[in-house]
Amino acid sequence: MPVSYPVRPRRHTRPRHTRRRLLAGLAAVLVTAGALAGCSGDDGPEGAVEAFLAGWRSGDLQAVGFIQPSGGRVPAGEVTKQIQALAGALAANPPELARTGEITTKGDVATARVKVSWALPGGGTWAYENPVRLKRGGDDQWQVIWEPAVVHEKLEDGDRISLRREPAQRAGVLDAAGQPIVAPRPVVRVQVVPGEVTDVPGLVKKLDAAFKAIRPALSPPVDLGDLPKRLKEAKPDARVEVVTLRDEAYRQIKPRIYELPGTRFESEQLLLAPTREFARALLGSVDQATADDLQAHPERYARGDLVGHGGLQGRYDERLRGVTGVTVITERTTPEGKVEPTGTELFRSDPKPGQPVKTTIDVATQNAADAALRGQTRRSALVALRISDGAVLAAANGPGAAGENLAFTAQVPPGSTFKMVSALGLLDRGAVTPQTTVNCPKTATVEGRSFKNSDNFELGAVPFATDFAKSCNTAFVALAPKLGPDGLAQAGRTLGLEAAWDLGADAFTGKVSANGSATEQAAAAIGQGTTLVSPLAMANATAAVARGKFEQPKLLLDPAPAKPAPAGEALKPESVTALKSLMRGVVTSGSGSALADVPGEPVHGKTGTAEYDNNPANTHAWFVGWQGDVAFAVFVEQGGAGSKVAAPIAEKFLRGLAAS
Repeated sequence: MPVSYPVRPRRHTRPRHTRRRLLAGLAAVLVTAGALAGCSGDDGPEGAVEAFLAGWRSGDLQAVGFIQPSGGRVPAGEVTKQIQALAGALAANPPELARTGEITTKGDVATARVKVSWALPGGGTWAYENPVRLKRGGDDQWQVIWEPAVVHEKLEDGDRISLRREPAQRAGVLDAAGQPIVAPRPVVRVQVVPGEVTDVPGLVKKLDAAFKAIRPALSPPVDLGDLPKRLKEAKPDARVEVVTLRDEAYRQIKPRIYELPGTRFESEQLLLAPTREFARALLGSVDQATADDLQAHPERYARGDLVGHGGLQGRYDERLRGVTGVTVITERTTPEGKVEPTGTELFRSDPKPGQPVKTTIDVATQNAADAALRGQTRRSALVALRISDGAVLAAANGPGAAGENLAFTAQVPPGSTFKMVSALGLLDRGAVTPQTTVNCPKTATVEGRSFKNSDNFELGAVPFATDFAKSCNTAFVALAPKLGPDGLAQAGRTLGLEAAWDLGADAFTGKVSANGSATEQAAAAIGQGTTLVSPLAMANATAAVARGKFEQPKLLLDPAPAKPAPAGEALKPESVTALKSLMRGVVTSGSGSALADVPGEPVHGKTGTAEYDNNPANTHAWFVGWQGDVAFAVFVEQGGAGSKVAAPIAEKFLRGLAAS
C-alpha cells in the first residue's frame, strides 16, 4: 500500500552574513588548495566525463576538477563525501555508469547524458539518465559543474537516498499434484520471562521432560543446556526464546508446560512442509536471513527476509523468492536532528512474486517412506521411483542424516544388492541360467584373499537361483571371471549407473569397478571393492530391471532439466525375465522373506550387507526391490545385515503405502 509522506520545506535558509562568511572562508581554502584540485579535460569534455564516471565508481575523484554552478572550485574530496552522503542507503554499492549519446557543447559549457544504474536489494535495478554539465576554464580545462542534481535531478543539499522494501510473495515447492508442499502452517514459540522464574533448574527439568515426550520425537532434540545462562543474562522482563514447535507438537504437551511460571506462548505461521521429516533434506528450509546471508549478499537480502537454505529451497531460492519491491525516496535531517522523509519519491518497483518449483514427489509415498525410517538413529535413506516414467515419488532421510540428502548423494558400497547387476551381466553373456548348478562353499580364496558367506553358511552345489536367493558370496566370487575385466561396469551402465544425469538436484550416479585385479573383480561381483553407489542410483537401476531399460529419474517438472540423459536401449528380454524370477525368489524363499506376505502385487527384491572397511563386522544394510509400479532402495549406514535391518524397513514402507 502506498505511504504518503508529509511535505516539508526543501531548504533551511541561513542568514546572509553567515553565508558571506562561509563563502569567503571556502574561497580562501580553495586558493590554498588549488594545486590539489583535480584538472580534467585534456581530451575535451569527453575525457572529463569519463574521468568523472570512473572516479565516481572507484571513490577516487582526484583526477577530476569540479566547480560550483556559481563558478567557485570544489575539492574532489568534498565531492566524494557529498556523493557518499547523497547515495545514503545505496552508498555501499556504487552504480553502473555510462555516457549515452553525444556531448552537446555551447561555447564554454558542455552537457553530457549519463545512464545511472543502481542495483537494488532483492534483485531489482533502478536506472535513469541524468545530465552532467561541464565548463571550460581559462586554461582550456573542462571542469564538472558539481551539484547534488548530478547524482539525481531531484536531489538537493542535505538529501540522502533511502529505501522502503516490500518483499515479494515467495512461491512454493509443489508436489506432483501441483499442491504446495511447503505452505504457511501454525507454530507456537515457547518463551520464558526470567523475572517470573523462581526455580530455574526445576523449570528446565520440566521443559526438557515435556519436549522429550513429543511423538514423533523432535530431531534434533531441544538442547536446554544454555537456558539457565541465557535467563541469567537477559533482562527480567525480556522474553527468552526456547523453541518453536509445530502446533500439533505443542498441543501434545500444552497441559504440561502452559502453567509453568514464566512461560509465554506466541502463535504464528511459518512456511513448513506437512511434517517435520517430510523430504526435509531434499526440500531444504526457509528461514530468516542469517548473518552469513547478509554478509555474502548485501545487495540481495535485508534483515527479516526469508531465504532458502539447502535442498531445492536453496538451489532455486532466486526463482522462488521473486523480486523484492523497492521504493526509492529521499530523507534529510531536521534542525532537531531527526531524520525524516522529504515526501519525494525517486523510483518505485512493485514486488514480483516468485515462481513455483514443481516436483514429482507424491505425498502419500513420501509419508510412507518417512514413517518407515522414523525411529532410526543411524543415518539412513529410502528412495522410491515410479517404474513407468522414472518419477521420484519419495526421497526420505532418517533423523540421523542431520539434513544431508543421503538418498541422492551418499557414495557407499552396495554390498549384495549389486548381485542384481552381476547376475544381469552373467545372464547377458550366457554364463549362467537360473537352473545352472553353482557351488556355494563356506569360503572362497582369490589370489590369497579369503571370501566368506554371512554367518559362514554353505549350500553346496545348488541352482544359481538358490545362490542368488540366499545371497551366496562364494558362488558369485567363483563366477566373477566370467564377467571379464569390465563386464560388471558394462552391465551397470545399461542400468544407468555412472551416467551423467540432469536431475535438478545433486545426485551421485555411481562408480563401478572395472579392469581390476582378480581379487578386485571378485569383490566387485558382490558389491565390495571400489564400487560405490547412492540409494537413488540403486533404486533407479532396480526400476530399469523392472521396466526393461534405463530411463533417467525425473524429479523436477518445472523448471524441467535442460539436458536429461537419453533413455537406454532395451535390455535383453530373456535376461530380464530370468533376473525377475531370481529377485522374486529372494522374497519367496531367500534373504528377503520378511516381505513375502506384504499385501498387494508380488514383491521382487535383493538384500545387501556391505562391508565398508577392513573389519567384516562393520557393514551397511541394504534392500532394493519393487512392487507394482514402485521401485525403491533402502539404506542404513552401519546398519548390519540387510535381511535383518533394511528388509523390515522396506516391509514397513510397502505396508504403509498400501494403507494410504
